Formats: sequence, C-alpha cells, structure tokens
Amino acid sequence: MRELLAQGHRVRALVRRDTAALEGLNVERVAASLEDIDSLVAAFQGADWVFHLASRISIAGDPDGSVYRANVIGTRNVIEAVRRAGATRLIHFSTIQTLSHEPREQPVDETRPAANADFVGAYDRTKAESEADVLAAATQELDAVIVQPTGVIGPHDFKPSRMGRFFIALANRRLPSLVAGGFDWVDVRDVAAGAVAAAERGRRGERYIFGGHHATLHRLAELASDATGIAPPRFVTPLWLARAAAPVAEVWARTTRAEPLFTRESVRTIGLQVRVNSDKARSELSYRVRPLEDTVRDLYGWFTTENRLHLR
Repeated sequence: MRELLAQGHRVRALVRRDTAALEGLNVERVAASLEDIDSLVAAFQGADWVFHLASRISIAGDPDGSVYRANVIGTRNVIEAVRRAGATRLIHFSTIQTLSHEPREQPVDETRPAANADFVGAYDRTKAESEADVLAAATQELDAVIVQPTGVIGPHDFKPSRMGRFFIALANRRLPSLVAGGFDWVDVRDVAAGAVAAAERGRRGERYIFGGHHATLHRLAELASDATGIAPPRFVTPLWLARAAAPVAEVWARTTRAEPLFTRESVRTIGLQVRVNSDKARSELSYRVRPLEDTVRDLYGWFTTENRLHLR
C-alpha cells in the first residue's frame, strides 16, 4: 500500500478485523472475505489491479483445513471475483517455496518444477496448488502475474510476523540458542516495489522471483546485535539436534496453545540453505534490493518508534 501511495496510485484495501496497518494512510477501506465471492466482486469493482496477498502461513501442517481453505479455495474465489468484476490484472503473491529445491547446487529460478509434495509442508503445497490455478486462468481470459518472494522481513511488521518475533526475542535476550541453517531474506519494501513493477510491466502468465540475500540465522543475529548493541546468543544448535527437538517443541506449543517459532517444517526449510536467482525480475522489472543490514536496522528502528520494543 505504501509503495502504491508513494507512486500516486489510489488504493482500496480489503479488511476483516485488524486495521492497524492502515492507520494514517489515505486508503479506502472495504470489508470483504476470501470465503465470500460476492464481497470480493464488490470490492474489486472499478479496480485496475488486484494484489492478492491474503493467505494462511503455517509451519505446523494444516490440522483443521484452514490453510487449504485460505490458500486454495480463497485464491479460486479471488480469480472468479476478478473475472466478474472486470479488473484489469491480478498480481498473485506466491512463495519461493512452491519450487523444487533440486538440484541444490544450483540457484532456484522460475524454470524449476513444483516442489515434490512428499517433502514440503501444507503451506508450500497449498501455495503451489493456488499458483497452478492462477497460471491455468492466465492461459484463458485472466491477465495475471505471479510474484515469488523469499523470506520477507523489514519495517511495518504490525502482527508481528514469525521473523518479527524472532528479532524481538533476540533484542529481549529470550533466545538462548540459534538453529544452524539459513535462508534467503528480502526487504518487504523491495518486494512491494517489485510487485508494483510486476503490475506495470510483468508479462502475463509469468512468475518472478523476488530474492534478497542469503544469510544464516546466526548472521541475522549478528546484524541484530549491530543494530541494538545486544550480544547475539552464544550457542548454535546443529540441525540434527534441532530436528530431534522439533517434535517436542510442537507438542509444547499445542499444550500451551502458543505458536511455535520452530517446527520440523521450519527446520527442514532453513536446513535446505536455498539459493535463488532473481535475474529475470532484475532484467524485466528493474528489481533491486537493499543491503540486509539496512533492513535489520530499519526493522528495529520501526519497532522502537512504534513502542513495540524497549531496548536497554
């Protein structure tokens, strides 16, 4: 939204309950639900672009089916609503995790097939299925583009996200140990700029990977320390031990009704050490990324400004 507003676009935001991210922004608010096609059609009326970001992220399976309903059924409803409303273009937010990680010695790009369903979690499977639905619709009458960010971090993390909670826990010295492994991390502002470029110049039916910088969790903790002055955890748990401990962490989370920071799915993801290739987005969309240290510094600056973090 902020990127669209900065570029002079009028913005209509679909809301359910939480509107904290919209406070102070000059946007039109419309109540709608992924489960209600008629509400989506009404919300999309008169829109040139529809950015579909709504999804349910899970690192612990889909025990109640809500991940499938949000990511697959919800996307099908969005596709149908875009058709009925006559919106010009759909920009569908997917994830790098829908693509196969093999061969691991080569960076992942848009030519990779879908990830093997036997080795990925519910979130990855449902996002891959919804992505396939969008691509199929794009071969017919729907003008759609798909963007595939990696691990998104950065300011304006209102919830906060799992990674936002990770950075808060680091600053509050609540992480006695880190887990070995890493991922590709990208600034939310760079993803937003890339998404607007995809709406403007992306080719119909194409996917664009929005990567950033590969970094281990230990490296993120070092950058967090640089930003806050608080020393990172001294210990790094090896992957084999994290895999063994993950089921216990999942049981504890279910018992306490807390959302776990790590599970078997998340340990597997960071253990893959995925590298990505964003050359297609760079060449076709002029996609650019900022230094990772700037992202971490700005994230802590925003947390502090919003009184969500009290650094000592």
